[in-house]
Amino acid sequence: MSFDPRFNEASVGLADGPLAGPVLGRVVGILAARADCPIDRLDDAMLVADAIASTAGGFAEDARVNVRVVAEPGSVELQVGPLRADGARALIASAALPGIGNVLEQVADELEPQPAAGGEDEYLRIRLGFGAQR
Repeated sequence: MSFDPRFNEASVGLADGPLAGPVLGRVVGILAARADCPIDRLDDAMLVADAIASTAGGFAEDARVNVRVVAEPGSVELQVGPLRADGARALIASAALPGIGNVLEQVADELEPQPAAGGEDEYLRIRLGFGAQR
């Protein structure tokens, strides 16, 4: 498979609702496949997409699920936001499930709240590594 970075990135802005999960999952799946993501990490990426889609709108100023997905050889990264102040930490906390623990903390290699340029908003960067780079 040839890897062309021009086609391995997408930004989606979704209304918070029942279609956010399936749409975000498809986008993540397509881009992860282009980066030769192994099946076990693809499952993890789908868990992350579901967790983000089900709660991110509640932490965004515009009540939308806004995600930029970037696939590179050896990783998939999701940048969620803009989120309101402290929204990234609240989004991470919302991924905790009784008896299972925090899905994002368990499957992501990196979880990093990042401030938005010039404002009080912030983003959540989620990176899942795979292959030799992991």
